[in-house]
Amino acid sequence: MMQKFAKLSGLRRRLIIRVPVLTPKLSSLWIGFVTPVPTSLARPLVGSLISEVVADPYKSIDQIIPKPKEGLIDVEGAISLALSHVSSNTVKTRWSDATSQTAPWQKAQSDPEWAGEALYKDTRVRITDASMENLWVAIEEIGGDNGWYGADFLWYMRGVMDRMIGGVGLRRGRRDPIHLRVGDSLDFWRVESLIPGQSLKLYAEMILPGKAWLEFRIKKLPNGQSEVTQEASFSPRGLGGQLYWYAVLPLHTFVFPTMIRNLIRSANRKDYAARNA
Repeated sequence: MMQKFAKLSGLRRRLIIRVPVLTPKLSSLWIGFVTPVPTSLARPLVGSLISEVVADPYKSIDQIIPKPKEGLIDVEGAISLALSHVSSNTVKTRWSDATSQTAPWQKAQSDPEWAGEALYKDTRVRITDASMENLWVAIEEIGGDNGWYGADFLWYMRGVMDRMIGGVGLRRGRRDPIHLRVGDSLDFWRVESLIPGQSLKLYAEMILPGKAWLEFRIKKLPNGQSEVTQEASFSPRGLGGQLYWYAVLPLHTFVFPTMIRNLIRSANRKDYAARNA
């Protein structure tokens, strides 16, 4: 299957090395480290490899799952179909969006600020002449191959650290390069809420001693300008969580001002391009 995928993707033939000993647990950790599939999902997948999963047409499978009218599809056809959805940005679901437990963003919504938890915030507010339309475009394009508006090396290193301890890291990317929807995985974030043209709230799925969110809000001011609010929130778990917040605080003073500044610059460039088109 790997060789067929490589051929259909236009890649050179893969070099596959057999190792003498590799337990399912180690295999799932390796899959979680080098692919977008979360370790929590890779573990039961690897464990299921001992079972035969090729349907026998001479048995009763057709009585349970009727054959489609257009007929069955082979491996090459399935891979080609999947690649066509990727190239046309019409992917509906992905392995990296899956989770084996209750959705983390649902857990997050059950813990409002008034529930009594400590909540640390880093809030940045900027006023700009950029249009609301292009500010929203810039916000919705964040992450994945589009990057995080500066300090991408620090984001990358944080993703590597997360992968090393079994987290999701940055390999999940985006389902679509332009548009987001609630529930989408976005690197090591998850889209918790989204109001088109107004706000985007992300919930962190990286391994943390607490819970974290990143939110963007925009609104039109009476004078015609736009207000952009970027807010990072962290609810620590115990003393370790509090120490973590203060340990990364110096990085916040570099990452977050750069992010909101470059986000606004991106919107201004889009406005300029539209005026001169």
